Amino acid sequence: MKAMVLHEAKTPLRLEDVERPEPSSTQVLVKVEACGVCRTDLHVVDGELPEPKLPLILGHQIVGTVISRGDEGGDFERGERVGIPWMGWTCGKCKYCRSGRENLCDHARFTGYTLDGGYAEFAVADHRFCIRIPEQYEPVAAAPLLCAGLIGFRTYRKAGDAKRLGFYGFGAAAHIVAQIALYEGREIYAFTRPGDRKAQEFAKSMGAVWAGDSDKPSPEELDAALIFAPVGAVVPAALRAVSKGGAVVCGGIHMSDIPSFPYSILWGERLIESVANLTRKDGTDFMKIAPKVPVHAHTETFTLEEANVALDRFRSGNISGAAVLIPS
Repeated sequence: MKAMVLHEAKTPLRLEDVERPEPSSTQVLVKVEACGVCRTDLHVVDGELPEPKLPLILGHQIVGTVISRGDEGGDFERGERVGIPWMGWTCGKCKYCRSGRENLCDHARFTGYTLDGGYAEFAVADHRFCIRIPEQYEPVAAAPLLCAGLIGFRTYRKAGDAKRLGFYGFGAAAHIVAQIALYEGREIYAFTRPGDRKAQEFAKSMGAVWAGDSDKPSPEELDAALIFAPVGAVVPAALRAVSKGGAVVCGGIHMSDIPSFPYSILWGERLIESVANLTRKDGTDFMKIAPKVPVHAHTETFTLEEANVALDRFRSGNISGAAVLIPS
């Protein structure tokens, strides 16, 4: 099969013919129909996440059809459409798994990082971590839901019942979560990289009541702030923007260092919290609400061979919405 393979951090992916994987006893084999491009993929390529499996097939927003399954491969039927997300396996035995926090499992394995992913024509995955895709979503539309959607949704839920939300960074995750927030009657204030008028207009088109530069004060006091940009410098800015008792939730797996800040902007029981990975329940809950909204991801498609182009465009912030690879 064809696959885009990473051999070393900070080098381009290579298009190669590799052996098609075979499912183990608990896995399903999936013919990839679409695979989203995620900022986490960039962190792996750029060497910001340590010790990836090498050589590695990236990609953890995989949508495809089941071709076959192992003897203990669950109840997925041949031809059924499934999604394969970032969380690929957990031990089920550690204190985190046993307390419903499998996203923190010390022994977890991750699709497109420690397990081969979906920048390929076929992929295998543990059936227990696959997600059924609602019928109304075609592959390209569904792909961004599997990370931008799921991680964004987990980030959003940590804001509790906050009504006035600040979104720092308005890309793949934010534009999906914004639709749920509006559906639930909340207000959105979008903060983008300074001078990025395109992103600000995109945010307004998605229902933001205000959009402006992230280095400027918020026009209104926020109840919570969700940080999707991997920029530590926006954390103090978000703290200044939220009211007492408000939360600043960092939704990325990697972020540049957070600069020092005065205690006065944290005081008042403000909270800084991070989001780590996702649970299977996140997937179940999100796939229930997404069709009701309905969530619609804005996408730009690329062929499998154009994966490096998509990653470069993502790196430069030159994509509105989400990038999705389609095997040719």
